[in-house]
Amino acid sequence: MTNPYSFDIASLSVAIPEIFLLSAIVVILLIDLFLTQPFKQVTYYLTQLSLLITAILAFNLIGQPDTIIFSDSFILDKLAAVFKVLMLGAAMVAMVYTRHYLIQHSLFRGEYFILVLLAMLGMMVMVSGYSLLTLYLGLEILSLSLYTLIAIARKRSNAIEAALKYFVLGAIASGLLLYGMSMVYGISGSLNIGEIAQFSSATNLGGREALIINFGLVFLVIGIAFKLGAVPFHMWVPDVYQGAPTATTMFIATVPKIAVVAMLVRILIDGLGAMQLDWQGLFVALSLLSIAIGSLAALMQTNIKRLLAYSTISHIGFIMLGFVTGVIAGYGAAVFYVLAYVIMSLAAFGVIILLNKKGFEAEQISDYKGLNKHAPWFALMLLIVMLSMAGVPPFIGFYAKFFILQQILSAGFVSIAIIAVIFAVISAYYYLKIIKTMYFDVPEEGNTFSISAPMDMQIILSINAVLILVVGLLPNQWLKLALSLF
Repeated sequence: MTNPYSFDIASLSVAIPEIFLLSAIVVILLIDLFLTQPFKQVTYYLTQLSLLITAILAFNLIGQPDTIIFSDSFILDKLAAVFKVLMLGAAMVAMVYTRHYLIQHSLFRGEYFILVLLAMLGMMVMVSGYSLLTLYLGLEILSLSLYTLIAIARKRSNAIEAALKYFVLGAIASGLLLYGMSMVYGISGSLNIGEIAQFSSATNLGGREALIINFGLVFLVIGIAFKLGAVPFHMWVPDVYQGAPTATTMFIATVPKIAVVAMLVRILIDGLGAMQLDWQGLFVALSLLSIAIGSLAALMQTNIKRLLAYSTISHIGFIMLGFVTGVIAGYGAAVFYVLAYVIMSLAAFGVIILLNKKGFEAEQISDYKGLNKHAPWFALMLLIVMLSMAGVPPFIGFYAKFFILQQILSAGFVSIAIIAVIFAVISAYYYLKIIKTMYFDVPEEGNTFSISAPMDMQIILSINAVLILVVGLLPNQWLKLALSLF
């Protein structure tokens, strides 16, 4: 435990990515204030430059010895550094897709990119949080930014509705999470993750102490489950995915999931890992419910964004199964699954945005009829994404599910693995339905495909989709990276 009143200026190097990003936000905000509409593109390029430099700074911290600063509330370890690089890389790809969408729908303004940068700052704080207070601070910076991003399309009534639902339910979930943190703090006497770990691993916990810390644990799991979108705390996911602008939906569906998984690791593994048997049962229930309800509800959807929302819920169920195992191999498999999910979701929403045009959003599955005849290359991209999400080899989605099921079986949860496989097969139906629509259905009258996206987006989207195959062909290297984080 360091002296809370001492401060070493050299320790700031550990937080240099966050310091730079915060400074960039202030500078870009001031520059954007003086830019007229024709020059608003400058904000986009400055945003991408800021994300790139922050990613380079974070990458340079990989391999540095584990360091805890700011009165033991902020940690730099391999997990933090790697997660930051992954988040920033995913955000840069998302911003390439976002620019085209915002221009097409007259939403291009500097505030959008400032909010994205603020959300990224919140996520980076979450990833390095080593105190319950720091984790909560990062989560709220992220949440407040996302509420505003959803409502930024004021002319869309369903966007305002989605933002309001997310805000109300998110506030309740944050309250429950904060209540759980207060219970853990009240009984352990510390907000520090390391000290909470020491307290929870004590073998002499009395009946009252065990009861209170378990009570707080339940609320912590509820708060994390809501942020992930796990059943039964998934009510916001379909409405927000459908109601928010597609660019915002893509951002919410991808990058924040990495940060929430990092928060899960900090609280439940680093902090309350000794109580794994206590929260294991909760995760089993949440996982199976998410996989089952996500798979079944998606079968009835005609809106592709809503379908991907229920698909996300199912994927979250598989990710949580990795943490059920209670072993490092299971945690590594879960992190690998998160990586696969982010790559697949970016490509899926990228194709949806690609087909957008002024006054039209390709949100209905029927809008993709005959896509192969008019845009065969991008139909192939969506085909790769759907096959990967369905778990077809040799794509990355197959190995993500395979590694999770392998660890579940190794841990002795045979019945859980069987249930997961059954619903994975069921979920393949709605992915194949999209493929069938693209390749075998005749386009509806008046439905024409005109690709007006800039070349940079088309190139990045193509690389994104090909990466699904490439990582699928070399999964062991990525799995080793995931395992090395624990």
